[in-house]
Amino acid sequence: MQTDKPFTYKVDEHLRNRISIGMRVIVPFGKGDRLIQGFVVRIFDNPKYQGQLKKIISVIDLAPVLNQECLKLAEWMAQETFSFRITCMQAMLPSAMRAQYQKKLVLLSNDINKDVKSFFSGEGEKDFDEQKIPTRILGQLIKARQQNKVEIRYTVKDKARVKKIIAIKSILTEASVVKERALLRANADNLKKLLKFLESHPNEMMPQRKVEKATNLSSNVLRTGEKKGWLTREKIEEYRDPRKNLNITRTLPKMLTSQQNQAVETVVSEMKREKATTFLLQGVTGSGKTEVYLQVIANALTNKKTALMLVPEIALTPQMVERVTSRFGKKVALLHSGLSSGERFDEWRRIEKNEAQVVVGARSAVFAPLKNIGVIIIDEEHEASYKQDNMPRYHARDIAKWRAKYHHCPVLLGSATPSLESRARAQKGVYRWLHMDTRVNQQPLPQVTVIDMRREAHFSNNMNFSKAMLTNIQQTLERDEQIILMLNRRGYSSFMMCRDCGFVLKCPNCDISLTLHMDTHSMKCHYCGHEEPIPRSCPSCNGSRIRYYGTGTQQVETELKKIFKQAKILRMDVDTTRRKGAHKRILDKFGQHEADILLGTQMIAKGLDYPNVTLVGVLNADTALGMADFRASEKTFQLLTQVSGRAGRADKMGKVIIQTYNPDHYAIKLAKEQNYELFFRKEMSIRHQGVYPPYYYTVQITASSRDEDQAAKKMYQIYGEIKKHLSQQAVVLGPTPQAVARINNRYFYQIIVKYKHENKLFAYLDEVLHKSQKDERDGIKIMIDREPLNFV
Repeated sequence: MQTDKPFTYKVDEHLRNRISIGMRVIVPFGKGDRLIQGFVVRIFDNPKYQGQLKKIISVIDLAPVLNQECLKLAEWMAQETFSFRITCMQAMLPSAMRAQYQKKLVLLSNDINKDVKSFFSGEGEKDFDEQKIPTRILGQLIKARQQNKVEIRYTVKDKARVKKIIAIKSILTEASVVKERALLRANADNLKKLLKFLESHPNEMMPQRKVEKATNLSSNVLRTGEKKGWLTREKIEEYRDPRKNLNITRTLPKMLTSQQNQAVETVVSEMKREKATTFLLQGVTGSGKTEVYLQVIANALTNKKTALMLVPEIALTPQMVERVTSRFGKKVALLHSGLSSGERFDEWRRIEKNEAQVVVGARSAVFAPLKNIGVIIIDEEHEASYKQDNMPRYHARDIAKWRAKYHHCPVLLGSATPSLESRARAQKGVYRWLHMDTRVNQQPLPQVTVIDMRREAHFSNNMNFSKAMLTNIQQTLERDEQIILMLNRRGYSSFMMCRDCGFVLKCPNCDISLTLHMDTHSMKCHYCGHEEPIPRSCPSCNGSRIRYYGTGTQQVETELKKIFKQAKILRMDVDTTRRKGAHKRILDKFGQHEADILLGTQMIAKGLDYPNVTLVGVLNADTALGMADFRASEKTFQLLTQVSGRAGRADKMGKVIIQTYNPDHYAIKLAKEQNYELFFRKEMSIRHQGVYPPYYYTVQITASSRDEDQAAKKMYQIYGEIKKHLSQQAVVLGPTPQAVARINNRYFYQIIVKYKHENKLFAYLDEVLHKSQKDERDGIKIMIDREPLNFV
């Protein structure tokens, strides 16, 4: 169970001078005194607690890992996101610094039954994992523990490990070099070479591998030098460097357009006044938002301040990372999920030690331990990846605004297609609104053609490619230019269905159909990971007419290779980018024109800037429109506008072809024109009629359980209680099963509350959060999500 109140512990004399607020400690907790990790939030001399205080066992850190800002932020986050403070604190640290717990069973008596004896197999202690022990033996172990014949011991380990390498240092003087050279045999060429190198690098600590590379000598020769007293070899700390594979060429600031210059000057003015102003920079694709970010960051550094820049997902936007690193070099630290836990730990320490002044990262980088922040930038601010989908369910934009107030600095939100919430706030004057409506290269926005696939079906059997799409791909290839094709579905097809009885192959754990993957020749669930062989006959009627339906990236890739035999094709989806660095390798190949066509899911829609891309094709513009989500139109408009912006970014004209079965839908018609303002007005009108954000606030409460009745009953109970705490103006949707009612054998029920001002609601939700700990013992999980990005 989680706890949300501080506990008082005694600090022994030997720890008194070592302990500080913000440090992690190991403490005994609960009736069994199991050892757990805790954070020190206060130190005082006269505790009010009257009973016997337990003692802190040990201190994990040499210096605090959370400063006063982090502790205040955790307190605010816990209230704002209906989370536990400890969860918020842990979210601020790299995964390598989160505690690893190990349980051991220790034998205290030999007077035990044969099952327990066989479990220990002659040893005094055994690792203990309840999930891996048969139920019968587990029952005997519990009984033995009640009789004090066995006990459970907990150990807490810190996963954080500093990387150590061997370094060498010359300890020769000028006189000893002359003496040693005279003692060497005439044919001792390697030792002569080593002696000469050490003579030219006096008292310099150097990594051994660099010395070996510089001298072309083996480690055996260096060990011989150590034995002769020429050098010392010792282990030193070395940072893991996530930048080593980036294409970094130092760049200089570019000449700004008048709109760019105005944006930079406005933000820098607020930075110098130390005002926590939130700006919305709305600039069309190709208008030069990145250069604005870079010059604002440069101003922050000039004024001896630091800068934090968030991007939706670094693995998908390597060009942005390279541009920031090329401009600011070693001052930049990277924080994102594509790094190993060791790399993230080292980057976090570089920031914490003030060795990096600029941080570029994805969502969790918003907690980077920067001091004296001058500006916080959020690129593509509309992206859903800025919202955390498990506890604490924070939005990086809200954390950024809180930190901006703390540091008295501006926040710059950038997008070609801002979220309706941000755009509405800009219109109301809550955010300051900056516009950039022309491209830097003065080129017009690409020409967009919408193809009605309903008409295509009358004279073509090809459901993936219209005639116009195929013709334009051929013409672009003949000009030796590049193409980006987006299909918003990975895998080979969406599902398999029997044409005799209508049976659809579903996941045994989730209420969702399995997706066909030809590369692994298997059916996969994209929710729980279940995998099974492709069926040769229908599992329901044994008929042989079981076929795949729908289209996936794999299938389109296969078809493209048949039609355009000479074209080189790269596919970019979740399946081809599982390995570390895979995104970058694919994009580097495409950037070096080692491929003609880049085919991918929506991960290719943003952040890419290739001068030779003149054609962008959207194969299925309707995917998001079919979702039961009030933001479906907004997501479709944003995605189509973003992917269209990948074409014609240099001196060549761009062309975009959008294939759709809904050519008259306003999101598609306005995306064709890239008319954000008209879309905003239309969508806001629909949101107003439907009582949806940004006119109303929302909160989603979900109950899940392996027993469907239990989940439904809990949700109806909460529904009955919450109505008592709401005014007549609030709207409650549900209780209802979620769109995918079962995931990984858990059933999900929800209610949505839409409200404007509800004084009693938050106190009640806080009560639900704390009561949920007892529900969890019965297998029921309660989730509270403030401002969810979708209701399904």
